[in-house]
Order: sequence, then C-alpha cells, then structure tokens
Amino acid sequence: MASVTGLGGVFYVVEDPAKTREWYRETLGIDGPYGPQLAWADEPKTNPYSLISHFEDDTYVKPGKGGFMINLRVDDLDGFVKAIKKKGAKILDTADEGYGKFAWLLDPDGIKIELWEQVADELPS
Repeated sequence: MASVTGLGGVFYVVEDPAKTREWYRETLGIDGPYGPQLAWADEPKTNPYSLISHFEDDTYVKPGKGGFMINLRVDDLDGFVKAIKKKGAKILDTADEGYGKFAWLLDPDGIKIELWEQVADELPS
C-alpha cells in the first residue's frame, strides 16, 4: 500500500528568493539544485518521523509570519545552534521536551524555523 513517509517540502512566497536561498545555504548549510533540499538516506535514528501539527491559532508560529512554521530535523541540536550563532543567527528560544530538543529562529523573511533533534523513538502518549 502506498503511504506518506516524510516531509516532501514547504512552499511559500518571499520577497527575494535568491536572498532567501543564500541564507539557507550560508546559515543552515542546506542547498540543492532547486533550492534548499534535505536527504534522509543516512538518518541514524531508529523510527525517524516528521509531524504535521494542527493549532487553533498562530500562537506557536509567532513571531513568524504567514501562519506556518518549518520544522527541520537536526542530528545534534546543541552543536548546530552553536555553529549557526557564529554565522549571525539569533535563537528565539530552546526547549527539551523529553522526546526531542528544540530551538527556534526566524529566516530573513520572518518565517519561523523550528530545529528538532529527535531523542526518543516516538512521542509520548
């Protein structure tokens, strides 16, 4: 049976696509032939997962614009945050929820980015 296996992509309108692509490449180290691109072939975790979460309002995505947020998986949150701070990224907040560690920042267009290091195989029930 065919099934969805992960996040395919996020599409949104920005004022300057070249500037945004450069920021993703220079700050987050994500690039590809058609823009920021992630491959999970070497994912070291067992039972990796991506989420689509629904909220009643946009409180969780604020101060981001547009009513949505991009969640990116990382393999070492602390190391990644340290590296992107050196590149000028401003971290809004961090949290350790037991099942994962999180950090939040805004891209140059005001879109909220959630960085997520999965530390447990599944969400708590």
